[in-house]
Amino acid sequence: MNTIYTDQKPGLYTAIAAMTLTSGIINLFWGFVASATVLSTVIGVICLPITILPTILGAFEIIYAAKLLSSQPQPVKPSPSIAVFQISTFIYGNIFSAVVGILNLIFFNDQAVKEYFARLNGVRIIPSTTVGSEIPPILEAPSVPAEPVLPGPSIPEEPSTPKRVRKVAGK
Repeated sequence: MNTIYTDQKPGLYTAIAAMTLTSGIINLFWGFVASATVLSTVIGVICLPITILPTILGAFEIIYAAKLLSSQPQPVKPSPSIAVFQISTFIYGNIFSAVVGILNLIFFNDQAVKEYFARLNGVRIIPSTTVGSEIPPILEAPSVPAEPVLPGPSIPEEPSTPKRVRKVAGK
């Protein structure tokens, strides 16, 4: 078994890590600028918690990317939740992070990336196999009746038990 090949990081894995790190830095910057802008107004002080959210996401992205880019592989799982939060930064006008989130969700579904994450976490992946190699027989077309059958009006069937009548109290 070639150990060099099995320990090598897939290109999409490295792309996920690099894009997440870049997005984290941009989100930190974006959050600080938005918070400073909001603090310059009186009404904006009320909106300050909303502007802090990209900063918090940026911190989580940088921590996650650092784990992915570490020279000593650490057990880490794919994080679709970070990718979804990246997509939600579109609300703040951060289109770059939204695109990174979409690409991360796509790259997480790549087979090589799934296998690499599984190796990092010590999980064994059972490869998918085709069950049978036989070709199914060609089905014959159903015969068409000579006269078309038209559906008639449907008659509601009588219930097997009669309906109960409710008695109103006091009458």
